Amino acid sequence: MDINEVMRLVRETRRFVENRDMAGHIKVKGLADYVTQVDTNIQNFLQEKLYERYPEVEFLGEEDGLHAMKGDTFWILDPIDGTTNLVHDYQHSTVSLGLYSRGEILMGIIYDPFREEIFYAEKGKGSFVNGRPIHVAEAGSLSETIIAIGTAPYQKELAPRNFAAFQRVFEKCEDIRRTGSAAMDLAYTAAGRIGGYFEARLQPWDFAAGMLILTEAGGRITRYDGAEVNPVEPGGIVATNGKLHEELRQLL
Repeated sequence: MDINEVMRLVRETRRFVENRDMAGHIKVKGLADYVTQVDTNIQNFLQEKLYERYPEVEFLGEEDGLHAMKGDTFWILDPIDGTTNLVHDYQHSTVSLGLYSRGEILMGIIYDPFREEIFYAEKGKGSFVNGRPIHVAEAGSLSETIIAIGTAPYQKELAPRNFAAFQRVFEKCEDIRRTGSAAMDLAYTAAGRIGGYFEARLQPWDFAAGMLILTEAGGRITRYDGAEVNPVEPGGIVATNGKLHEELRQLL
């Protein structure tokens, strides 16, 4: 499978993201949970084009919801990670595509159409952005870096626990950030721009591509309790450069 060909297809989604009329066609799925015509069109486009080239690979997209797959190899797509951002033209949204096979992610691509940055990795081959190798930050403690947070906006009942954790982390690190895109935060951790990221509730399409890009860049990802992350199971994640992983995880 040619990752360059897959990235070319992913880059073609920019025309959908730039269409503000499509972004204005909104369906409310739940509290602060939206789908736009951009999400739908990107998913339909990539599903069709990937099937033309790789008909043996199944497809799991966010807009179809989480469901059992027949085979053991499939794409995992978030057509727009950061849909609320897109609705408000807050330009922090990404297209996130992972290739899952037999328990692991073999390929991950995260595309930021606003900055024309594409982060990618293949299993065992390292991580890159726009052709340049990337590596996690060298920070050895929270005090030496900034940390991205995710607020789990669809489960606002978690707010008291989440914001207490945010305060504990904020008091230990240089500062905190919130982009509203899990995929972007994972990519930025992989690129060494931030030291880590955590969020209490995520779906596989939020982190499937990013977890490979992060680990190939030298980072570490676990559940809050330190357990290994199954890429097809929803749940919270802690993602870091590895060196400060336990320090961050203990605060959560």
